[in-house]
Amino acid sequence: MNKEFYNLIGVMSGTSLDGVDLAHIQFEIKNKQWSFKILESETVPYSTDWVNQLKTAVDFSKENLEILNQNYTQLLSKIIVRFIEKYKISNLDAVCSHGHTILHQPQNGFTLQIGNLPEIATLTQQKIVCDFRIEDVHLGGQGAPLVPIGDRILFSKYDYCINLGGFSNISFEENNQRIAFDISPVNTVLNFYANQLELNYDNKGQISKTGKINTELLSELNALDFYQKKHPKSLGFEFVKEAVLPLIEKFNISIEDKLHTFTEHIALQTALALPTKKGSLFITGGGAYNDFLISRIQHYLPEMEIIIPENKILEFKEALIFALLGVLKLRDEINILSSVTGAKNDHSSGIIYSAD
Repeated sequence: MNKEFYNLIGVMSGTSLDGVDLAHIQFEIKNKQWSFKILESETVPYSTDWVNQLKTAVDFSKENLEILNQNYTQLLSKIIVRFIEKYKISNLDAVCSHGHTILHQPQNGFTLQIGNLPEIATLTQQKIVCDFRIEDVHLGGQGAPLVPIGDRILFSKYDYCINLGGFSNISFEENNQRIAFDISPVNTVLNFYANQLELNYDNKGQISKTGKINTELLSELNALDFYQKKHPKSLGFEFVKEAVLPLIEKFNISIEDKLHTFTEHIALQTALALPTKKGSLFITGGGAYNDFLISRIQHYLPEMEIIIPENKILEFKEALIFALLGVLKLRDEINILSSVTGAKNDHSSGIIYSAD
């Protein structure tokens, strides 16, 4: 008999490398309706050394990746234990952790999220639900995006849900199926150029705003193969490294112009991703703080109502939804939709590790 009430921690580390998101969440299910409360939440930033390792790990050898995985599992365990101790959290049903994506090559039947080794359960002394992507890839799916089932269960009142993180992704209902896919890089590229100005990010898009659009660069970005593909489709950092940055670097223009042009590209691709241009658009992720980007999305979608939620949901939605994926796995219920990932069938994905 499944429970009605769950006490969990959701843990997420995204491609924007701003740190590890942790959220203490309580879920309740009554009459097949889920509700949630986000209690304590925190982003624990990475040290400079860890940012550099995670940025360059895509080029690591197999042996060095194994060492990185061990070290990252240790780091993540310490962060989780500190969070539990700091907020005096007890009686947890599980800690539900995404890990950190290093390699994502679903076309080759391969994806790697580090921090999901079995010893994380022993180190934290908690039940851990993790490694949500790998089974989907083995079933022929993209292993991404995974958030859409959470959009369907927790945020169904909005026509479209978009997350603007390292990459952007969208989800919506079409013919009684949840459709979702990655749209474009966002903060992986914007932060790369902000870093060249010795900034962590372009605050509210103020620097992007001062630049000019390079129309030739914009049209070449929009012509990249990925944007011509039908969904399901997903992006990894490999796309940024191999396709996007080399293209931008061909142009001898200012960083401000690169930022402005890429912001325009994100906004245009966002609008193109929506089958209808009316309704409500629920935006979360760090990019929601980029006022200039939001204004450009609104420019391309003048009839769309854009909703940006309170900070806790905006910043910790992915941690919230990975906690939900973990609960569904504990209940042996579907947590990945084949309509989203292209896998052979819907399934209940993830690995459960016990502390004993």
